[in-house]
Amino acid sequence: MYMSFTPFIPTLPASLSLSYSPMELTGIVQSLEQKTILVTGAAGFLAKIFIERVLRVQPNVKRLYLLIRAPDAESAVQRLHKEVIGKEIFRVLREKWVAGFDSFITEKVTTVAGDITYENLGIEASDLREDMWREIDMVVNIAATTNFDDRYDVSLGVNAMGPKHVLNFANKCVNLKMLLHVSTAYVVGEQAGLILEKPFKMGETLNGTPGLDIEQEFKLVDEKLRELQALGASKTAETFSMKELGLTRARHYGWPNTYVYTKAMGEMLLGRSRETLPLVIIRPTIITSTYREPFPGWVEGMRTIDSLGVGYGKGKITCFLGDPESIVDVIPGDMVVNAMIVAMVAHANQDGEFIYQVGSSLRNPAKFTLFQDYGYQYFSKHPWIGKDGKPIKVGKVSVFNTMDSFHKYMAIRYMLPLKVLKLLNVASCQYFQSTYSNFSRKINFVMRLVELYKPYLFFRGVFDDLNLEKLRMAMKDNASEANMFCFDPKCVDWDDYFLNIHLPGLIKYVFK
Repeated sequence: MYMSFTPFIPTLPASLSLSYSPMELTGIVQSLEQKTILVTGAAGFLAKIFIERVLRVQPNVKRLYLLIRAPDAESAVQRLHKEVIGKEIFRVLREKWVAGFDSFITEKVTTVAGDITYENLGIEASDLREDMWREIDMVVNIAATTNFDDRYDVSLGVNAMGPKHVLNFANKCVNLKMLLHVSTAYVVGEQAGLILEKPFKMGETLNGTPGLDIEQEFKLVDEKLRELQALGASKTAETFSMKELGLTRARHYGWPNTYVYTKAMGEMLLGRSRETLPLVIIRPTIITSTYREPFPGWVEGMRTIDSLGVGYGKGKITCFLGDPESIVDVIPGDMVVNAMIVAMVAHANQDGEFIYQVGSSLRNPAKFTLFQDYGYQYFSKHPWIGKDGKPIKVGKVSVFNTMDSFHKYMAIRYMLPLKVLKLLNVASCQYFQSTYSNFSRKINFVMRLVELYKPYLFFRGVFDDLNLEKLRMAMKDNASEANMFCFDPKCVDWDDYFLNIHLPGLIKYVFK
């Protein structure tokens, strides 16, 4: 059963339909030959796919400098081999080189201990910095904290000021041809309708509230930290306060959480400071397991939708919250990387700021209701085995299509019984007091998560990808490379992908 639908897409004015001048794209693989590329956030999920892809399709790349957060060079190398090269995604490359794999990696990869929250990316060795500034052709910034509810000081440092530090470092590279920065499509907040690929202006807010000043946000954080220190606040209290400050500031200017708010500020800082440096900003939607390269189904960590699917398979989720008519915009990780590589080649030495939204909602949308069906179909045939060794049976679940209906359910199903027990003085029992406290914390945690994910469960936007379509059109005369670097979501059959690729991959590589 293949289900799809076409959302209403308004016609764009001619002035918006082609943002960038036409180009011809040929020799993508050849364009990477003898290039030196710096990759930040090299231990991350998307970075691993990118690194493997470049090394496999162009073994004559000159060098990859991989920035890994670590206190020293030895620790960085250990992380590289344990968390990057040692992962299953490098299986095909390892089989290709067999006994020569380690020598190939040694020749092509230089591990760099650093941190984008510091100037010069925290690289202490001056001779290494000089080598990098002299050799690097392209910079790919993938480093980020993707926690929706992270501390405000941490998110500002990594997602906002981090890109600025990467840009400053890039500007010192004498042969630099371009900077590519990975953002997120959800920097647009809770918009509805067709969402265009356009850059943020410095200080722009989503709700029109004036006064966003990034430097002032850092001062606000410093003042809050000093205040907490003066009060003798515990580390737990400090973390809670920093999280609350981030959410408050994000919502004040129209963003739903700290993550997308600070990612938007990172884009603003890059746009303001890039001068003549070619800047490509990639905005992927929800990134899922590989569709085809280097093999189908490789994934690491849990995406937003994955936690719901696996929780359902384990029998821990008995209801879903979300608008059945909303679109869940997902895109396989290898398609994102293909778009990154093609955009790098297309805009090398081309002055400008280029925005690419990489998703599926415009060309091959999947409705929220499909994901419920996928979970039921998959775990009915491949049930999760419980701790008792018995398969867990799954069934149809209740769906709450409004926040109001969900709140009523939680109040009647969980909160009201607890309050009744307290009124009956059962709370005087020490065992109950402990159980009540633990359960209340769990309920509060769930409700906080629901509030954080609400914008995506009820998302009504469709991401325009006309700029990306121009890249696809520019590759049409080279069929082999168009196939090699495919990033067209139209080719994905979501039924086949989720039932035969993504969910099996999730079980195999994340839960094993």
